[in-house]
Amino acid sequence: MPPGARVVPLPDGLLYHLPQFLAPDAASVLLGQLTTSLDWQQHRLKLFGRECLTPRLCAWYGDPDARYGYSGQALEPLPWTSPLATLRRRLEAALGFACNSVLANLYRDGADSMGWHSDDEASLGPQPVIASLSLGATRRFVLRHRRRRDLQTVALALEHGSLLVMAGDTQRHWHHAVPKSRQPVGPRINLTFRRVTRAR
Repeated sequence: MPPGARVVPLPDGLLYHLPQFLAPDAASVLLGQLTTSLDWQQHRLKLFGRECLTPRLCAWYGDPDARYGYSGQALEPLPWTSPLATLRRRLEAALGFACNSVLANLYRDGADSMGWHSDDEASLGPQPVIASLSLGATRRFVLRHRRRRDLQTVALALEHGSLLVMAGDTQRHWHHAVPKSRQPVGPRINLTFRRVTRAR
């Protein structure tokens, strides 16, 4: 675990948070670079048999064999950009795990969101490590246990430059989401680094 990480109590899971993984100035530079340089797309997803547009913009980058599928989407990775490759190396050194891909999400305002889900696709392996870097506006990140209703929802405010790591059995036992916000909120980019272990 990196120095300065705070373990978030989570039954049946492993979750830790680094509030200032990137210094504010460095995080702001990266936010500006990624906002204008990534190939942002609004994907179509299949949910409960219906097709809909994602309420955010997305981009998938990674090694050539890091193909990924979720919610009816089959994503072919774009080549690593220089800022993403630099960040990948820093994450690997800090966390001690090798990632081969990153899903970037751009939340344009408070109306953009991420619904309840787990990153539990077979291609991520039985205990995936998801390293989630936040840039820009602070957004609320929530987790709820998939079966135990006696456990309360866990809520975190993910700040500019912060890193949240989900590991262990977190994806097996917990759902997570980024709810819509009724408060005025600026753009936010979230980068979720992961390792695809089996092509889909």
